[in-house]
Amino acid sequence: MREIIIDTETTGLERKLDRIVEIGCVEINNYMPTGRSFHQYCNPLHPVHKEAFKVHGLSNEFLKTKPTFKRIVNKFLTFIGDARLVAHNAPFDLGMINDELERLEMPLLQNEIVDTIELARLKRPGKRATLDALCAAFKIDTSKRTLHGALLDAELLSEVYVELRGGRQYGMSLFGDEESTPTNQSYAARQRPVPLPLRVTDEDRALHAAFIAEMGEKAIWRDYR
Repeated sequence: MREIIIDTETTGLERKLDRIVEIGCVEINNYMPTGRSFHQYCNPLHPVHKEAFKVHGLSNEFLKTKPTFKRIVNKFLTFIGDARLVAHNAPFDLGMINDELERLEMPLLQNEIVDTIELARLKRPGKRATLDALCAAFKIDTSKRTLHGALLDAELLSEVYVELRGGRQYGMSLFGDEESTPTNQSYAARQRPVPLPLRVTDEDRALHAAFIAEMGEKAIWRDYR
């Protein structure tokens, strides 16, 4: 299954007033990275709040030379296609994107959405669900993360998401998918209604005993007769 891990940085937290200044996307397929990504800074045509600047470090001076969301939106939509979208606090990030689309009188996103905060709370009840806390819990290197950045955060989130889904061995699950994977349950081994007949004959046993006898008293096989 193709999924897009997505993160945004914005001018602030007021959805109806603030704008997107950066979008970062990482593609995974069947919980494995494909190496494909999408990254774009955007001129928000709106001032960056001081508190937001402290988070991502993207200044008005830097952003004024970047293309507007209107100029990059088609490339973004082409990249994500109809893939499932995965975001940390999805209502905010994808809400901001839908607000930008609405301003352009374009159709809103109809993709299936996974919120990794909700997933983390389900998988790790009672534990902190921030991206930093999850990276620490799964021993994911965050040494490059001095400030928030959409692409870097999307890359970190892709690793967190795979761990929340069961880690790299997910595809080997005997139960198929995440919805059907049992937790804290035991299952009795299935038994054949009619046991298979023994394939070792008395002659086989005699030949094996003779073979071991030829190996001497210290032969390790004597411990497994």
